[in-house]
Amino acid sequence: MIQSMTAFASRVGALGDSTWSWELRSVNGRGLDLRVRLPEGFSAIEVAGRAAMKKQINRGTLTLNLRLSQGDQKADLSVDPIQLDAVLRALDTVQDRAFEIGVTLAQPTAADVLMQRGVLVAGQPAEQSDDLAKALQTDLTALIADFVAMRVAEWAALHDIIAGQIDQIADLTVQATAVASARQADVQTNLTVALQRVLHDVADADPDRVAQELAVLAVKSDVTEELDRLRAHVAAARALLASGAPAGRKLDFLAQEFKREANTLCAKAGAPDLTAIGLDLKAVIDQMREQIQNVE
Repeated sequence: MIQSMTAFASRVGALGDSTWSWELRSVNGRGLDLRVRLPEGFSAIEVAGRAAMKKQINRGTLTLNLRLSQGDQKADLSVDPIQLDAVLRALDTVQDRAFEIGVTLAQPTAADVLMQRGVLVAGQPAEQSDDLAKALQTDLTALIADFVAMRVAEWAALHDIIAGQIDQIADLTVQATAVASARQADVQTNLTVALQRVLHDVADADPDRVAQELAVLAVKSDVTEELDRLRAHVAAARALLASGAPAGRKLDFLAQEFKREANTLCAKAGAPDLTAIGLDLKAVIDQMREQIQNVE
């Protein structure tokens, strides 16, 4: 299922003295980049949230944020003995190394040790923590569902825009084909006149060599291949839109190919009307590529 890479969803909830707000937003990205910001103590929710998002989303830079407030409730403070031992061992290593190289360090205080990350932790009654975690997990599941629904809805709007731009490219290709066909006789006449003028002005010119050079010029001014490729790219883009599978990268590649053919068409045009169509093609292709940047 194709989705847009830009979306936003939010939810708020409450349980007892605890209130929270979830926010999930995304912008376009080359791959899937998940940025999760949760308060300490909810690592299990983070793991579950990442797994759920990876299951339903393929591309985009996603930011998940949880703001949690627990009112005036006083949380008990406790010391994590494992982290405390690790900090004390690290301090002992630092002191030993400083002594070896002749550097004198002040002795750390108990307050210095408690300020180290993870040593002092806030606890909650186990029952309340479990209930709160379950409520947050339920809300997160609903948040992700809302978020995916918005990405799908955004894609529906993008689909119509991109499909319309592909139709414009197809119409301009038809116009370019008609103009190119109409000017074939003029091109042949101009080349014949040029050949006759060269043969008249240069007495010792080799007619075969001159004819060969003019034939090369005729090939260089022929835009048949470019128009054929434009039609093929239109068919490929329409097939990608109809497939329903994530196609952002493929559509972006096709947009580059569209632009390349439009540039070559302008370079070979040799006539104001065909050049004008080529410029219109380039404008529509640029607009389409901007939209494609948001497709998963």
